[in-house]
Amino acid sequence: MRNRIADLELISSDNGQSPPTIAPRPSPVNDADLLDAYSNAVTTAARRVSPSVVKIDVEAIRCGHAHGRLQRGGGSGSGFVFTPDGFILTNSHVVHGAERIEVSFNDGGKFAARLVGDDPQTDLAVIHVNAAGLPTAEFGDSSAIQVGQLVIAIGNPYGFQTTVTAGVVSNLARSFRSQTGRLIDNVIQTDAALNPGNSGGPLVDSRGRVVGVNTAIIPIAQGICFAIPSDTAQFVAARLIRDGKIRRAYIGVAGQNVPLHRRIVRFHKLDVDSGVLITGLEPDSPARQAGLEEGDIIVSFDRKPVFTIDDLQRLLTEERVATAWPISVVRNTELRHFHVTPAEAN
Repeated sequence: MRNRIADLELISSDNGQSPPTIAPRPSPVNDADLLDAYSNAVTTAARRVSPSVVKIDVEAIRCGHAHGRLQRGGGSGSGFVFTPDGFILTNSHVVHGAERIEVSFNDGGKFAARLVGDDPQTDLAVIHVNAAGLPTAEFGDSSAIQVGQLVIAIGNPYGFQTTVTAGVVSNLARSFRSQTGRLIDNVIQTDAALNPGNSGGPLVDSRGRVVGVNTAIIPIAQGICFAIPSDTAQFVAARLIRDGKIRRAYIGVAGQNVPLHRRIVRFHKLDVDSGVLITGLEPDSPARQAGLEEGDIIVSFDRKPVFTIDDLQRLLTEERVATAWPISVVRNTELRHFHVTPAEAN
């Protein structure tokens, strides 16, 4: 009887007059149960997504010559099927410039694939295989994930097909430069181990929903890996299927970030303390036609502040093409206002 009472807890009423009620103490959490729950989450997610993950082998012509002949090179990466009729999402750097693309499933099936479209500026691409009824991965909401959340990466590092690694979301809203130099915003940082060959594979949550597309690592670091958010990936994939490319606006300037003199900021009541110095203008470019000149410092576009080149790039979206937008520059010490009509980037 003593042991039974020791395991119970007395809960008295608020007025202290009613007889106490006896409630059992909560059972302590068992470490083994926690580990089992973690293992279950990883194994369930891997089992759900792995059939849709593919190995991508490419062949391309390398720049340069050997004994007067063009050199052929190969490479491999990962991807995942997101429609049952054969559309596959991967990284642009995996398939860009490829002459031949072959896709291998973990059941041994192999298919020739064609490039539907790629976008080097977000490092995403869509390829297609002629097959039906393929297993697909489900997209999740990347805007809903949190720092510390469990994530699982599936891919083919160094050719080891369908390798699973697990970790957590280390941080959100990172910025990462693509190979073109354009800044990719809201990139997911994770410590789920990635290696060459993981590029293009899915990063999934504990329910097996794709929240990111694995894209890059920092080679000299440990556990610092990056994935393009699934929200971005879905938008880009839809446009690539529809148009084969992502439409973006350009105004035809070369520039660099420069600070503004404090007197100019105060005098013109500017919202920025830096801007983009125009160091070059393309002939017949939208910027030149609008009246901008070398030496002007861009401080706003569409009445939105422009601190850096990256700010300007973020504003030059496809909706800006062929429409006149206000742009403000500092010329010498004067604040000048123009209207520029961006063209579509090639």
